[in-house]
Amino acid sequence: MKKQIRLNGFTMNTVAPHSPGLWRHEADQGVRHGDLDYWVDLAKLLEAGKFDGMFLADVLGIYDVYKDGPDTSIENAVQVPLHNPMLQISAMAAATEHLGFAATCSATYAEPYKLARDFSTLDHLTKGRVAWNIVTSYLKSEAVNLGLANQIEHDRRYERADEYMDVVYKLWEHSWEEDAVKADVETGVYADPKKVHPISHEGEFFSVPGMHVVEPSPQRTPVLFQAGASEKGRAFAAKHAEALFTTIASNLEELKSFTSDIRRRASEAGRNPEDIKIFPGIVPVVGRTEAEAQEKYETLLSHVSYEGTLSMLSGHTGIDFSGYDPDQYVENIRTDASHGFLQKYTVASTSRRWTVREAVLHHGLGIGATKVVGTPEQVADALESMANEGDADGFNIIQAHSPGTFEDFIELVVPVLQERGSFRKEYEASTLRENLFGKGSPRIPENHPAKRLASLSRSSI
Repeated sequence: MKKQIRLNGFTMNTVAPHSPGLWRHEADQGVRHGDLDYWVDLAKLLEAGKFDGMFLADVLGIYDVYKDGPDTSIENAVQVPLHNPMLQISAMAAATEHLGFAATCSATYAEPYKLARDFSTLDHLTKGRVAWNIVTSYLKSEAVNLGLANQIEHDRRYERADEYMDVVYKLWEHSWEEDAVKADVETGVYADPKKVHPISHEGEFFSVPGMHVVEPSPQRTPVLFQAGASEKGRAFAAKHAEALFTTIASNLEELKSFTSDIRRRASEAGRNPEDIKIFPGIVPVVGRTEAEAQEKYETLLSHVSYEGTLSMLSGHTGIDFSGYDPDQYVENIRTDASHGFLQKYTVASTSRRWTVREAVLHHGLGIGATKVVGTPEQVADALESMANEGDADGFNIIQAHSPGTFEDFIELVVPVLQERGSFRKEYEASTLRENLFGKGSPRIPENHPAKRLASLSRSSI
């Protein structure tokens, strides 16, 4: 039996999410990102294509590393303006029945007590279709605008995030017992206070003494996404993530190396390696003929803003590329920004060395994700190869322009994958975790760290 491919639509509540300049494409609708109807239509489109979820990326700052200021980002709509990704989820959930929603929220800047409440509420409202994409945030502008004098050092952010996860696990999984809610009209008891417990967390970074303020939701803990590529990031993902998004691999061998490394780390962390679904990002460009696909690709490239991409790449890596010769090679310099993006163009690339110019041109269409250009059959071939040979579990489909990338993929590629038996024709279940891992499993597995905390005495949590 062929591996069953999972799919997410990867986007962001902004004008041109991951391809600077593509808002100028004649068919792009990104300027409607503030219109709720735009999001409801997008959710309906992805559900019609039987996608598992809509993955909503986010940052909390402006890209201002390039030329030491934000002007280039503002001029080119490089993820600015940028709206809150969580507020449209309730409306999208009301218009769909099965599609999941993975919202990005920073473990560095959102207090764990509040974040736990927000996601529990959304899990109730969506009937168990919510995921949390855990990030530690890479922009210095986020830190200073949220009251810090400087950015927290990269590895220290992950150490802090590790304790953060203990706090939210205690709130989601262990504060309310499963049968705490009685809703007994005759006795007048809504919830049994003996079955609702303070977590009494006192750690290096967080002090959270009280109990969760939301009763258990369908999934309790939302599905946990993560995108770490650095050494610290991979260790964090292997311990906590249920689904992992990556753009680090440039070819099949690099993908196999990455998936093998993550599964090895998961096993060493005491987890089932198959309990992590790995989603490489891809930018599919599909035509009914090879010539049509190539023409579409060239048109997309012609709209990419080189200067805007320089600003985005500078923000991603923490390096101001305005002072670099375009033909010099990218160097792996340690910064407190995202290590994964820089590693992609340096140490993670086994097949080539990237000049600044080459990195920018590649990064500008889908943040450096793999481009798959061809007929529906050729695109399906590539995805099946990455799944069956590269050990990917699914793909985050990254928009080049919106909603055309999704429309072409759903109309042309999904039927091919379905005919080949590589992709569902109907949803398996109603919750996101069940659609990802199998019907009957709406809750996080017993071997996950969230559940292992149950081994602690009730008084200690």
